[in-house]
Amino acid sequence: MAEIKIGVVGCGGRMGRLLVAEAQAAEGCRVVAGSEVPGSPLVGQDLGALAGVGALAIKVAGDAKSVFEAADVVLDLTVPAASVAHARLAAESGRALVLGTTGLDGAQAEEIRAAAKRAPIVWAANFSLGVNLLANLVEQAARVLGEDFDIEVLEMHHRHKVDAPSGTALALGQAAARGRRVDLGAKSQRVRDGHTGPRRVGDIGFATLRGGDVAGEHTVMFAGPSERIELTHRAGSRQIFGRGVIRAARWVAAKSPGLYDMTDVLGLKR
Repeated sequence: MAEIKIGVVGCGGRMGRLLVAEAQAAEGCRVVAGSEVPGSPLVGQDLGALAGVGALAIKVAGDAKSVFEAADVVLDLTVPAASVAHARLAAESGRALVLGTTGLDGAQAEEIRAAAKRAPIVWAANFSLGVNLLANLVEQAARVLGEDFDIEVLEMHHRHKVDAPSGTALALGQAAARGRRVDLGAKSQRVRDGHTGPRRVGDIGFATLRGGDVAGEHTVMFAGPSERIELTHRAGSRQIFGRGVIRAARWVAAKSPGLYDMTDVLGLKR
């Protein structure tokens, strides 16, 4: 298979630098471009030196369009507004996009879906193999256990994370909702404060913790009569997400336009 040329938008952030390092180390992949927002002090710096992998003689660009022009697959773990713009560039260029940004609203999500009609896009809340297997187990458990068991999703992340609940927590809630064949929007309970009254039957609850440098912890609890089942994933390092992104990049490089997720990449789709 031909070498896959990788571009990273938002290459100066923590995850952006990690993606550059993982892509450069991956067999069959080569980093060819990276970008930051116009005016960033990182623009013009050597991409490899910035990521800690040694000079690559590739300067950080101040525009994302040049990344899409140079790469076969572009990696994006940035912020919602930027990701929408990057999806448009993917649609215009036909380049593949691996998108891991969370916190998009309904209108922004619709723009990603529209772009996927013209470009292959893998969009996932979490690229960890373990988390995606967890979601598969949560869906099965929700299907089998039924409403006799209350479902609660607990997540914790580092103090710098800006969206809550995490995209992964919401994806796990969606998995539980699929298992029960209900709409998560109608059954989601995200806030409890004061005198809330008894828990509504069938709700899927969320609880959020933030602090320290926690890479990511998620537990889905099924609390039933006289017993409780807990399914948990703990990330020990952000590298697991980077490796998953590279796996997705390899997979999507030769795909036709469409919207894919990690169940497609890992062969878990039913």
